[in-house]
Parts: sequence; structure tokens; C-alpha cells
Amino acid sequence: MSSSTLAAPGETIRRARVAVAALFFTNGALFANLIPRYPQIKADLGLSNAAYGLSVAAFPTGAIVAGLAAGVFVRRFGSATVAVAGTLLTAAGVLIAGLAPSVIAFAGALFLAGAMDAITDVAQNAHGLRVQRRYGRSIINSFHAVWSIGAVTGGAMAAGAIALDVPLGLHLGFSGLLFVAVAVLAWRFRLPGPEGEPEPGPERADGPAPAARRAAAGTRTWLIVAALVLIAMGGSIVEDSGNSWAAVYLSGSLQATAAVAAWGFIALVGAQFVGRLVGDRLVDRFGQRAVARAGGVIVAAGMGLALAVPTVAGTIVGFAAAGFGIATLVPAAMHEADELPGLKPGTGLTVVSWLMRLGFLLSPPVVGAVADATSLRAGLLVVPVAGLLVVVLAGVLQPRRAVDGPRQPERV
Repeated sequence: MSSSTLAAPGETIRRARVAVAALFFTNGALFANLIPRYPQIKADLGLSNAAYGLSVAAFPTGAIVAGLAAGVFVRRFGSATVAVAGTLLTAAGVLIAGLAPSVIAFAGALFLAGAMDAITDVAQNAHGLRVQRRYGRSIINSFHAVWSIGAVTGGAMAAGAIALDVPLGLHLGFSGLLFVAVAVLAWRFRLPGPEGEPEPGPERADGPAPAARRAAAGTRTWLIVAALVLIAMGGSIVEDSGNSWAAVYLSGSLQATAAVAAWGFIALVGAQFVGRLVGDRLVDRFGQRAVARAGGVIVAAGMGLALAVPTVAGTIVGFAAAGFGIATLVPAAMHEADELPGLKPGTGLTVVSWLMRLGFLLSPPVVGAVADATSLRAGLLVVPVAGLLVVVLAGVLQPRRAVDGPRQPERV
């Protein structure tokens, strides 16, 4: 395939790009319809903060357990097909979680939803990378921005359903059917051909030399990987604070209405989307190290002030600051890990991607336990602490440097 063909993708490729964007949108919107309903479910099931934290930790647990199976399914059935099937089963898990009659059923449904969400995430990224290879330039960040739009849309739908007093089953059943239908329609415009087609274009020229890649990884390399994992986990912990606790804190501790409380989550993911839109330009101008440190300061200062002077409006702004601050952290950690010498291609990226999920797994029960022992306000101090951790560890990221050329991503 010539470089001119890569520069001018055909109609099939453009339609496939829209289809992948639709899959990312549905993935963001599906679970976001459930998150603002957490306070109602928590109250209906009579859960303590600790029990609630353990229950919602079932979602990342399912993601961790099922994550490694995603590649097998993608190679066997195709990335687009797996993404659509995963969307269907995620929607089923979300609906069951909303209607769960017991804490066991609630946690089990979240485990299913988390497992399917992880598989969908890998599959849609795999198909997006196939489309990106055909384009011959980076477009994967635009898909993640669309995911954020989906998350905001799903959160707004939930807020509207709460304000209109729409029953949980009707709300989640409708949203599930709607987004499954969108995913099935997107499947019709998937990229044809096998998953393992050769990647067009020249070999990567922006990474470390092959000899350096083959060199044995030393202690310093693995210390850097550990620091990158902690940076990525910091981002996931802050993100989980919006997913699991924003609505609970606003409606419980600050006594906001359920419809207003939903805006804590919406503010976080909305600001994260804005951060993703401007993040590439900021990194090009100031370097990833400076951007990450600034983001950590924004997280620590924004949520620190919101917790120090608790008001409904201030807390929503604090969650927005946290979302903006973490927007570039996970991509930065993954990119840096993939560039480390002494590791086989993809090894650092895989380790960071896998271990960062521990942030989603450990954060809910830890915050819940602290909340039961003291207060949820104290439990949410994990957010500014995570921001400070990023400030300390950001030195392992790259300073300002020349913009890399188009990279050829790894195949799943």
C-alpha cells in the first residue's frame, strides 16, 4: 500500500472510522447511565459505605479477570464482532445491576459488566488501531475523546431520568437497547479483512534502536515501569472517585438532590474530555513531564480545596478540576512504558495497562473503609494525595522534545 493511499483513505476506511467512534461512544455511555443511580441502589439495598465499596469493586475485578482473554476472542472472532457482543453483554450486566435484589446479585452483575467492558475496550481499540494503520497517521486519541462524550451523554441521560423519576428498570432497559442498536449498526460498517493483516508503511523510526530493545531490562528500567504504573494508577484512582463516590458524596454528605449529585461525575468526565482535546497541543509545547506535573497540581489543589471548604458547587468544580488534571496521565504512562529500552515491544505497555486497573479495584473498598471509620469526606482525600503522587513521580516522563512522526501501533 503506497503512502499516497494512506494519506487519502477511501470511503470504506472513513466509514470504518465513524463505526469505531460509535463503538467508543456506546462504551462510554452504557455504564455512565448506571453510575448516577448508585446512591439509589445503595439506599435500596441498605449498604454501608464499606459494603458498597466492596460491591462496586466487582466491576474492576471482572475487568482484571477477563482482560487477558480479550486478545484470544479478537483473534478468533474478529475485533468488531467481539466489541459488539461485549456491548450487548455489558448492557445486560448494567441492567441486572440496576434491578439487583441483593448485594450478591449487584456485585455479580457488576463483575459481568466489568468483564465484558474490558473485552469490549480491547476489541474496539484493536479495530481502531486497524483503521489507524490504514490512515497512516494517529487518530486513536480522537476515539478516546468520543468515549468521553459518550460518558457525559450517559451521565446526562441518567440525571434526566432521575429528575423525571423514571424507574431504574425502564431507564437502563431503554439505554441498553438504544446503545446496543447503535453498536450493531456500527458493525455493518466495520473494516473488512482479517485482524492480522500486515501493517502498511515504514518501520517505526521514533522508538529506541532494535539493539537497545533487545538488551536485558535492568533494575532502573523496572523502577521506571513501577513509577509509570503508579502514575497510571493515580489517574485511575481519581477517575474512580468520580465513578463510585461523586454522586454518593454530593447526595449524602452535602445533601444535594439526586439530579444535582449526578453532576459530580458528569463534571469529571466532561473536564477529562476537554483535557484530551487540548492535551496533545500542551504536550507538544511544554513536554509531558510539565503537563503531568501541572495536572497533578490541579488535581491536588482543586479537590483539596473542595474537601477543605465543602459546598455542592465547589465540590462539582473540584471533580471537574480532577478530571482535567488526569486527562493525559494514562496515555503518557503507556507511551513512556512502550518506549523503554531493554524491554520487548509491547511489554512495558502491557504491564502498565494491566496493573493500572488495580487503582480501580483497590480504590472503592479503601475509600469505603475510611468513610465508615471517619467520613466519606476523609475517604476522598485519596484524590488530592493521588495528585501529589503524580507531581512527585512525573520526573520519569519525557520533557519537551520534538514531535514524533506517525507510529505504527502494535497488533492485538
